[in-house]
Amino acid sequence: MFKICCFCLALVLAPFTVYSASYTIGIVPQHAPKVIAQAWQPLLSLIEEETGHRIRFKTAKDIPTFEQALAAGEYDFAYMNPYHFVVFNESPGYRAMVRQRDKAIKGIIVVHQSSSIRTLDDLNGKTIAFPAPAAFAATIIPRATLSTRDITHTPTYVHSHDSVYLNVQRGFFEAGGGIIRSLEASPKEVRQHLRVLWQSPPFTSHAIASHPRVPDEHRKQITALMLSLSKSQSRNPVLSNLHMSGFERAKDGDWDDVRALHIDLLSVPEK
Repeated sequence: MFKICCFCLALVLAPFTVYSASYTIGIVPQHAPKVIAQAWQPLLSLIEEETGHRIRFKTAKDIPTFEQALAAGEYDFAYMNPYHFVVFNESPGYRAMVRQRDKAIKGIIVVHQSSSIRTLDDLNGKTIAFPAPAAFAATIIPRATLSTRDITHTPTYVHSHDSVYLNVQRGFFEAGGGIIRSLEASPKEVRQHLRVLWQSPPFTSHAIASHPRVPDEHRKQITALMLSLSKSQSRNPVLSNLHMSGFERAKDGDWDDVRALHIDLLSVPEK
């Protein structure tokens, strides 16, 4: 009789129980894998501690490889750039959860601190370093700006934001594309030798999104936890590690400003 009662109680409580699961989160490779892991692991550990879910960190050797993984739906959760979200929201159907609070993304072009380059026109005929062809603010927006101004340039893709900054700092390229956040997160010994030549208008920032296979209760649980983090970056080591002040709730339509650009660099996978 006792066993029967316990079984019945379990059936009653089952709908209200959020079971634990094992998930992967893919982080866009703006930096070296070790740097990315160190930045994100405190947040992932907090999610594991508070929810009971196992969250396994993943990234890729370069941005094109990361794009292939998104297209194949390999990640349960992913932190992706605005253009990636527009493409992979359509297929395989990643759904927005949160984005960085009170923060828009701006593309930048950097030069060496001692460079004689002072205007975009000075880049005419230069070879410029970029992280990847479909890096939204670090490549697509700067290149489009140069093109609309009839500034001829040759792009070279060096796999990550960190590689862009390091190549410009060492004088291998006279300029490179990036974003404000990744520049601020780059090593001081590199950053202090760089100067921002140009920055773009603001666009909706990176998305943290979930694959459609993630159950709604888990998606809501993890979203609520991220939204609950302290608003003070200086008092929250998890956010300080990410160089973020907090998260805000996001919806798929938040990236309509990017959709309006009608960028067509990545093919949407067939459903």
